[in-house]
Amino acid sequence: MNRAHRATIFLEQAEVLSQESLPGSQFLLRLRAPECARAARPGNFAHLQCDPLQPMRRPISIMRASKGSGWVDFLYKKVGSGTERLSRHAPGNRVSCLGPIGRPFALTPERSRPLLIGGGVGMPPMIFLAERLRTERAYQPSVLLGSEVPFPFQPRPSQIVMPGYPDGAIAAMPLLDDWQIPSRLASLRGFPGCFDGYVTDLARHWLVSLTPSNRAEVGIYACGPHPMLETVARLAEEFSLPCQVSLEEFMACGVGGCAGCVVPVATPGGTTMQRVCVDGPVFEAHTVFPQDVS
Repeated sequence: MNRAHRATIFLEQAEVLSQESLPGSQFLLRLRAPECARAARPGNFAHLQCDPLQPMRRPISIMRASKGSGWVDFLYKKVGSGTERLSRHAPGNRVSCLGPIGRPFALTPERSRPLLIGGGVGMPPMIFLAERLRTERAYQPSVLLGSEVPFPFQPRPSQIVMPGYPDGAIAAMPLLDDWQIPSRLASLRGFPGCFDGYVTDLARHWLVSLTPSNRAEVGIYACGPHPMLETVARLAEEFSLPCQVSLEEFMACGVGGCAGCVVPVATPGGTTMQRVCVDGPVFEAHTVFPQDVS
């Protein structure tokens, strides 16, 4: 197994550049962390110390990173005491940042139509991957995002035509629209312009609409809650598409020492227990969600 990604983990006292409160108890945090920004790749995360009085770190996916300016963006949801303390930080404060950590997404050149699927707090890696794909002219990515709380941005009708989606599903993420990357949103909450259903159902609409030759160019990349990822894996299996998923697991050390985030992974030699933090978080979908042969 190639472990080159394990040699690029840095510990920095990062400076808080900005912290924005968003709907749904979500926050957008920008840190000045030059080493993390320089090495970060889509699918990586950082282990942040939320407060000096709470030493247990929290793993948070990287949403964007600027090598030139040295900043890293994190979108997170306040769900417990750690993230509540993290949400109190103001510009000028320092946050201990350990990262980037983990195995990133791997692009497949022959799959020139990447379909990126993000659910809830699984949206940030998809935005990071979309931004990187923006610079790769060989790829034509599409992004589907789902949320059952208000989206952490103000959706707007897309300016980009996307054949194969239900009428009325026109809401998009403005940043992706500005990058000329087509996106659509899904929710069961009845948000205007969003597809009324699961984001995986929206993905199915698009896949069914493709010709066999176009579908053969699709590769799926996903991050989100476990049930969503399992459904994505089944969808990829149904359409015989390669699929990579980024898993979300509780972590203690975050760097492979405690083995508290292990999951069963199918390998040619049999099932092994692998650590989500450093052996993942990105895995081939069929290895963590094996085909049901019953």
